[in-house]
Amino acid sequence: MPDPAGPLARERAHLASSRSALRAMRHDVESLDISDVTGNWVNAKILAGEIEVRIKALADLAGTPLFFGRLDYLHAPGTEVAEGAGGESFYIGRRHVHDAEGDPMVIDWRAPVSQPFYRASRAEPMDVRLRRRFGYTGGELTAYEDEHLTDATETDTSSRLLQTEIERPRVGPMRDIVATIQPEQDEIVRAGVTGTVCVQGAPGTGKTAVGLHRVAYLLYAHRERLARTGTLVIGPNASFLQYIEQVLPALGELQVKQATVDDLVAHVEVRGADPAGTARLKGDARMAEVLRRAVRSGIRMPKEPVVVVRGSRRWRVPAYELEEIVREMTDRDIRYGAARDALPQRIAHAVLVQMERSGEAPDDRVQDAVARNPAVKAAVKECWPPVDPARTVLRLLSDREFLASCADGLLTPEEQEEILWAKPARGIGSAKWSAADAVLIDEATDLVQRTGSLGHVVLDEAQDLSPMQYRAVGRRCSTGSATILGDLAQGTTPWATSSWAEALSHLGKPEARIEELTRGFRVPREVIAYASRLLPSIAPGLAPATSVRESPGALFVRPAPEDGLDAAVVAACRESLAHEGSIGLIAADPRIPALAAALGAAGLPHLSPGEETSAEARLTLVPASLAKGLEYDYVVLDDPAAIVSAEPDHRTGLRRLYVCLTRAVSGLTVLHAAPLPGALAEAG
Repeated sequence: MPDPAGPLARERAHLASSRSALRAMRHDVESLDISDVTGNWVNAKILAGEIEVRIKALADLAGTPLFFGRLDYLHAPGTEVAEGAGGESFYIGRRHVHDAEGDPMVIDWRAPVSQPFYRASRAEPMDVRLRRRFGYTGGELTAYEDEHLTDATETDTSSRLLQTEIERPRVGPMRDIVATIQPEQDEIVRAGVTGTVCVQGAPGTGKTAVGLHRVAYLLYAHRERLARTGTLVIGPNASFLQYIEQVLPALGELQVKQATVDDLVAHVEVRGADPAGTARLKGDARMAEVLRRAVRSGIRMPKEPVVVVRGSRRWRVPAYELEEIVREMTDRDIRYGAARDALPQRIAHAVLVQMERSGEAPDDRVQDAVARNPAVKAAVKECWPPVDPARTVLRLLSDREFLASCADGLLTPEEQEEILWAKPARGIGSAKWSAADAVLIDEATDLVQRTGSLGHVVLDEAQDLSPMQYRAVGRRCSTGSATILGDLAQGTTPWATSSWAEALSHLGKPEARIEELTRGFRVPREVIAYASRLLPSIAPGLAPATSVRESPGALFVRPAPEDGLDAAVVAACRESLAHEGSIGLIAADPRIPALAAALGAAGLPHLSPGEETSAEARLTLVPASLAKGLEYDYVVLDDPAAIVSAEPDHRTGLRRLYVCLTRAVSGLTVLHAAPLPGALAEAG
């Protein structure tokens, strides 16, 4: 039984006091009366919304530790040290908590005074005397562990509590890593808001969590700026977004939008699909110039003068002067729609110059009136007609001669034939648009009218994007910054990028800093070593990840007869369910119906990716195409050869297999009826 006067009891008492203080903070906000401080109903509505967000941010989440560490600072009086440090102790947690007098009881992990919790070491203690980590069981503080950073007699040992937290079984959506952030991760998390950072991260290095914690940090450090310009997290699919959606709320951030690339470019309903070669070609960066030509193809030099009648006077702008104006607008290469909006004003200005020469004194109202004159509007329509982006792309993909004129010198005749629709659609509504077509429409839309830019965008699984998709994302952060996350070895689309330099160029951020994370914290040592056998075949230039996990993890590779593979898979799932935590059964997409039937016949209920696991439902049946970014305590992998053969080409298949092999946190069981892919079997 713990000593009632001992350190653990005192820490539990501080936890209870902190939770009580947090409830008081929330109660203070809930009891605010705003009836006398709002001037009108609009202000009242806005203020009420901000108060509601604040109340949600102050929620005491059940089972989530309010603080996970403590720093005891030690320094001589007058010495320059970390902000707020003065020989005091600070409890580090997910959010700031203060007592009735305003004194801090818990410091937000993002505050400058908290940084040494992640960065301090015996080599560089950063004025920290003691770093204490806390262990929790179901929300109850049950253990602590101390590091005396200035004690020369202590030797470096790995943190048992840190290792336990990393390996803690996972049930439910992705959780934050705020208690386990490592120095190299913290450096990325706290990078400045103005620069773009690209993180090449091997499986298990925590790159997704780093990106999400970076958003939370930037919102803390630059809240006013990002509240005005906005933030966005872009993931590969809806299942992935469901999986990560609880991380930011757990850190007190509730207003970060999440989307897929398909969501961003949803100008039309996607009802069709392209063959891999066609999709790769439509995603090629050359299509940007093809579209620019298509959008501007209707521009015509005027042949007739413009005659504006005002009262008894007639003002004539000759054709050569109109041509000069149109050529100037063309040479400036501004957005098509912006130029079209400016053109009538430029023509009107030419008329006003004539008016002034004749002794009149026209003002801005006269210029606006002239710009709205039917003759001016007719001239603009003739030489700079309106453009509908979707109709332009429809014509480009349907009209062989139009495509040939726009793609001349850019696409070969064979490539043009590849992207032409075999059967042209009658209109926008009836067209069977593909996902790649929607990206083309987004590019054309931006050529007509500038896409709005956000303050910061996080793009995860970025290696899978085509050049045109990178351009679509880049438009959303053209005046802001971005955090790009990915792993070149996990590129599982035929158009996956081969280098980050190329990807960043398409994104419009060629100056971005590239960081590499190779220390794995999630995938066990034995499992990552097994998966890394594929690296020479799928990404020869990448260094294999190293695992810092002390436990090697469990790895079983078992053959099974072809007619008994389903039964072997079910048995492996039962075996995995005997352990605590989540279980993922990952298989090639065509195998999913058969395995679902086998699980049902065996009485094993299962979830689909994105559905939240619970103590009662811990088994998820995962198509290989949706496995990326997900993680499970135990993974049963069905027939690697089937996963490889389900992809358009062998290298993409091996990359897909690499992704699937690296989803396990504690154990991996590989079952195969067909021979293992050579890269795995040869090393075995």
